Amino acid sequence: MPTSDLKIVSLLPSATEIVAALGLTDAIVGRSHECDYPPDIQNRPICTEAQLNAEKPSAQIDRDVRRLVKDALSIYQIKTDILEQLQPTHIVTQDQCDVCAVNFPEVEKAVAELTHSQPKVISLQPNQLSEVWADIERVATTLGVDAQPLLKQLQSRVDTIQQMTQNLSLANQPTVAAIEWTDPLMASGNWIPELVDMAGGHHLFAALGKHSPYLEWDALLKTDPQVMIIMPCGFDLERTRQETQQLTQRPEWSELQAVRNKRVYITDGNAYFNRPGPRLVDSLEILAEILHPESFNFGYRGKAWEIF
Repeated sequence: MPTSDLKIVSLLPSATEIVAALGLTDAIVGRSHECDYPPDIQNRPICTEAQLNAEKPSAQIDRDVRRLVKDALSIYQIKTDILEQLQPTHIVTQDQCDVCAVNFPEVEKAVAELTHSQPKVISLQPNQLSEVWADIERVATTLGVDAQPLLKQLQSRVDTIQQMTQNLSLANQPTVAAIEWTDPLMASGNWIPELVDMAGGHHLFAALGKHSPYLEWDALLKTDPQVMIIMPCGFDLERTRQETQQLTQRPEWSELQAVRNKRVYITDGNAYFNRPGPRLVDSLEILAEILHPESFNFGYRGKAWEIF
């Protein structure tokens, strides 16, 4: 199919970024309610809606999510009427995390109800960086474009950092607690442990390629990381600041060496760390800036991260 005939609906922010980075922004005809980058896709019709209120406190959001999952209810709904109007040739979605975006069975159900189009569904399920690269390749192949220029550019940026951090002594690799949720505490899993290690740190708590685990305060205190990086899924820098402020109310907070040494960092977890697409390389650069400011300055401070 010629790229000029493509009509793509992306139901996942990272997928939207992948399609755009492959040079197909103009082919995106619809998006999820969370797709906000690149900025020029924000005028595309919205094809999903959330069944929970993201303005609630973190603890309440967690309870709402667990209730919906327990009751086998989807956290997101697809606006099938909008899909019908758009008549997409392709829908890009995910089958990794029911909390992150509309789940795959919901997409299959919506596609089965369409009468004016039979779009091809591309489902992504990355758990580590190599799988993100593989997804970019698969999306490109399916859509009829070449992924290699993008992949080479991204890998070159990764290599630049790794060349500078791979020979660091253990003493120069701080222990890092990457926090994906603040109430209840959750450590960042999937690709984050890999990115932390690439950036010259030593990740704690979560396992590479595994979903983010809940984290007990006792475990955090016992391990006492040298660095804490707060990167809540779905929250921008300002919202992360608010959520981290609540952590300071706990009596254990001041016992952590990262707090005493002013090595707690807040980030825009929504735009960067929790989207498995091209901006994971930006996320790696942010981590390198945070962990080794004497060696790296990419200009993200104040925009993507700050010292708390």
